[in-house]
Amino acid sequence: MAVTALMMPILIGSAGLASDTIQWTLVKRMMQRQADSGALAGAYALSQASGTQAQITAAVNAAVNSDIGRNGGYKMTVTPVIATPATAGFYKDAASAVRVQLATDMRLPFTGMFSGQVTRISAAAVGEIVGNGNYCVLALETTNTTGIPIGGNATVDLGCGMMSNSPALNSAEAGGSSSVKASPVAAVGGVPNGNWATGTVRIPYSVPLRDPFRAVPDPNVFTNGSALNVGSNRSSTLNPGTYSNVSIQGTALMAPGEYIVTGSLDIGSQARVTGAGVVFVLTANNAASNTGSIATVRINGGAQINLTAPATGTYAGILMYQDRRATNAATNIINGNSASRFQGAFYFPRQQLQFNGTSGANTACLQLVARTIDIRGNASITNVCPANSGAKSFDGTQIKVVS
Repeated sequence: MAVTALMMPILIGSAGLASDTIQWTLVKRMMQRQADSGALAGAYALSQASGTQAQITAAVNAAVNSDIGRNGGYKMTVTPVIATPATAGFYKDAASAVRVQLATDMRLPFTGMFSGQVTRISAAAVGEIVGNGNYCVLALETTNTTGIPIGGNATVDLGCGMMSNSPALNSAEAGGSSSVKASPVAAVGGVPNGNWATGTVRIPYSVPLRDPFRAVPDPNVFTNGSALNVGSNRSSTLNPGTYSNVSIQGTALMAPGEYIVTGSLDIGSQARVTGAGVVFVLTANNAASNTGSIATVRINGGAQINLTAPATGTYAGILMYQDRRATNAATNIINGNSASRFQGAFYFPRQQLQFNGTSGANTACLQLVARTIDIRGNASITNVCPANSGAKSFDGTQIKVVS
């Protein structure tokens, strides 16, 4: 009894300290979960935000605080500290990272009874936007529709990645008798098994890739202009300007500049079109109130096309830019044969783009960005773009807790 009496304070103290340790560990774990989740939410908001730095910071803070509130396991007594760019922790790029610091003061039941003081428990996490590949094909579709359907007998060798923002289970698919070599193939939704080449990296349920041309302003045109026609067996030198319709059936040498089309662009199967520093801007007269009449394009299969996008200016790196206010559900068709050469981007953010390349076409620097992208034929696209060409691939992103 004497020994037990002597040992009792030690036993009680040990039990009390064990109880405090368990409670401290439990609270710490819950707070760390909140910090990790908040950092991921903040980094995701950062990946989608745009505007001034103040607007981006506000969006990130709102996302972090909302997430902490939804996933809270413990109510903090100290205001969370949210830093973007990150100011501490481990990360590759502070501007692409969000750090969340949580803290709370609590009185542990045993040690607090003797000391009368509170213990501060803290947790921190850094969420970062990191790369997951380079892409030259991007479908901006956000509904439950396949963003990149590849089928038929298409033999596709992209030499770059494909990304679909569609949340569908078959967001990007390679069906039929197609053979598709592209890596990575990423999607907000699923990337089912298909005719993907050996070694293809599939990344389903990814972070959406933002429109790489979102900063390009909408064109404002208040005239239809005249029609531009180059008949069969005719040769013409064309100059930039605004045209109601452009129809090229013969040979056209295009001077550098912006060709604004308010009706339709049609290049026939016997056409020969050459131009450097050229961009077609597909829009409509007073497009803001005439969204159903945005111009479309059709390039027929036999046409020989040699076009290079501008290296500088508003439309740097873009061969064809369709007004993003388009509401007519049209399909734009781009064909090219073995004598064709494309350098630059085809941009159709609100409509479908059907790309029917053929084997041997020189598409060494080509990007396809559209609402949905239907790739057919023997397309062969690589993404090694000349320096200072204005054209480039798009960096994919994923969100990770890195610290």
